[in-house]
Amino acid sequence: MAGGRLSWAGLLKWSLSYVDGAGPSGAVSEEERRWLAEAVERHMMVDVVSRMREIALLMSTPPAVLEAQGITHDDIEDLLSELQVHVESIDMANDLHSVGGLVPVIKYLRNSNARIRAKAADVVTTVVQNNPTSQQLVMEASGFEPLLSNFRSDPDLTARIKALGALSSLIRNNKPGVSAFRLANGYTGLRDALNSESARFQRKALSLTHYLLSESHSDCSVFAQLGFPHLMMRLASSDDSGVREAALGGLLELARDTTLGNRSLLAEHDRLRRLLRGRMESIRTMTPEDLDAAREERQLVDSLWITCYHEPSMLRNEGLLVLPGEESFEQPPDVAGRFFEPMRRAAARRAPPVEGSDPGDGTGGGIVLLLGLAPDGRSNSPSH
Repeated sequence: MAGGRLSWAGLLKWSLSYVDGAGPSGAVSEEERRWLAEAVERHMMVDVVSRMREIALLMSTPPAVLEAQGITHDDIEDLLSELQVHVESIDMANDLHSVGGLVPVIKYLRNSNARIRAKAADVVTTVVQNNPTSQQLVMEASGFEPLLSNFRSDPDLTARIKALGALSSLIRNNKPGVSAFRLANGYTGLRDALNSESARFQRKALSLTHYLLSESHSDCSVFAQLGFPHLMMRLASSDDSGVREAALGGLLELARDTTLGNRSLLAEHDRLRRLLRGRMESIRTMTPEDLDAAREERQLVDSLWITCYHEPSMLRNEGLLVLPGEESFEQPPDVAGRFFEPMRRAAARRAPPVEGSDPGDGTGGGIVLLLGLAPDGRSNSPSH
């Protein structure tokens, strides 16, 4: 089967090279060239679906039968790697269930071999990423439960990290997935990940925490009660720049939540003030190259300081927030506002409408601006 795919790909390359003039010249029109390319692409697509069906059949075979046929764990891992390449196309990802491959992949999340569990999580990540259809299919096929279990308690760290990556892709922009994660007490799993010694695990956990905080301010109190502010303050001094930035981003989301007093809680915490001052002192001593690399961190430190203490940060005062040659993070100038300002001033000076006129019918003293499109897409301009 693989040989068939290669021969068709070679045929396409050979044919196009002749059309491009690398071989003998022929009277091949652009339409014929396009037809050939489309024909090869259609055949290769059918070939991929057939190959996915073959892999699904192999993965559905009982382990004892595979072992009797000489199929090793390495072979299974290779099959999963090949399958991951195929499902990078969103169409192929959505076809995985119909060809019988999704359920076997989910079953491999419980395999006794840690590398196979990790690789199966990789496949799920690719299948569900930015793909609501496959997110729903994985949830319906009970893929959430083994991912959560592996994330929280797999003895192999790599398998835990891969499971967290798959969970993160599964529940993003997926309300049922977020609800399932919340009900299953997944937040304590995130807290455990932040307490780990793995910077990679910490980054992934912080990324998902930041997403959950930004999506639902009602969760801010839960994260605060679970001790996330203290953990993120500790990680904001990490030697890993990605961990530092993610931790600062999480703290900023908590500080922006005014409904439950998180901003006051953080602002009154001496540890946060010392942390931010320490980060600013570190930034002041950076080389130009390090300053450039720490652009996002500079912005986060400044935003967090202003949000909590309502005053410019040391970075802003010393010109370290935006370096020469960098674009400003400030709001762009209000060009449209300046354009319409004379009209606004004229309207403010205008006398009240005469008695008996309706201020809202456009016939009194008001100016009616009929610009742009109405909500239904039709022009608001008067007909002529």
